[in-house]
Amino acid sequence: MKKIMFNDKYGLTRAVLQGRKTQTRRIAFKSFQPGMMTSKDVTIETLRDGSFRYMLSNGLINRATYSVGEPVAIAQKYSDLMGNDLFRCLCNYKGVSLESVSDQKGFTSKMYVRADLMIHHIRIKNIRVERLQEISDEDCIAEGIRMLTDVKFYEYGYDYKKKDSLGLCLTHTPREAYASLIDKICGAGTWEKDPFVFVYDFELIIP
Repeated sequence: MKKIMFNDKYGLTRAVLQGRKTQTRRIAFKSFQPGMMTSKDVTIETLRDGSFRYMLSNGLINRATYSVGEPVAIAQKYSDLMGNDLFRCLCNYKGVSLESVSDQKGFTSKMYVRADLMIHHIRIKNIRVERLQEISDEDCIAEGIRMLTDVKFYEYGYDYKKKDSLGLCLTHTPREAYASLIDKICGAGTWEKDPFVFVYDFELIIP
């Protein structure tokens, strides 16, 4: 089983587990400047294993990391799971002692955790390729942007971690919020560069 990481600093893992985030975008062609191309310039080829390969009209090819219907483990640090009974049971079933877990890199970084020890999972429902700025207001909400009802003059935003508390970045539109968020996660200027992205629609698997 594969794993997927959501940004904790901006509350995205929590948004997935709460059911507020059901979509994620991942840059598809990192070293390519797409110019005037749009999603209409993408050809999809189905491979024998059921996965998809995406080809741009200039011949550049990439393959999606995940496949439709595939269950994927949500990566979380071991330290965040130590008090969870299901995690303890999984460790016991896999023959992994809690003492050894606390000494592993995955205790402080979810980049190194084992997918088979994760307690939460999503299922990929749909995959497509489009330019980042082709995102709709509805998709911004599906990406975890919050609709605000109790803040004057601002209607949308997203969470971020302060030292000892949670903050809230405030904007006027879903696209403003998402543009700000993606620049925080992927680096300043990402929204302006407008790269091609894989769009994964998913659902949280309820045990």
